[in-house]
Amino acid sequence: MKGKHPKRRRDKYNPYTIYELKGHYYISFKDGQGRLHEFEISRSIYKAFDTFELEDLKYLNAWDRHIEQTEVWEVTLDKRAFVKSRDFEESVMRNFQVEQLHKEINRLPKKQRKRLILHYFDAMTYEEIARKENCSIRAVEYSVHEAIHKLKKYIKNF
Repeated sequence: MKGKHPKRRRDKYNPYTIYELKGHYYISFKDGQGRLHEFEISRSIYKAFDTFELEDLKYLNAWDRHIEQTEVWEVTLDKRAFVKSRDFEESVMRNFQVEQLHKEINRLPKKQRKRLILHYFDAMTYEEIARKENCSIRAVEYSVHEAIHKLKKYIKNF
């Protein structure tokens, strides 16, 4: 490949390649007959295609992390449908531990509790929380880590 281009994983359905060469931006792709076409494009179009690729990458990473990749067969469905029942004592103990953890979360200082909940239960990033609270990312990160540290102490003592 000629020129400088972003090195990243690409979606297999992405037909184009973007690159920069001597301050000019290009896009290349193969048509239906397999002929290679290359066009010079503006910097703004290059940035738009770069953004599209990053969005594709974000989706691919989310797919890998969160969406099940196994094939569904009757045998696997049967295994999933069969849920091992817990004995009564185990269920009661588990419920008690969850209740105690929630009590400990409620005992955290207001900012730590709020930021911990936003990060883990509402799935917000540190950046999003910082923007929402109009503070630095480092402050949010520190609050969440301190909250986790306090909860870990509680769990060790439990």
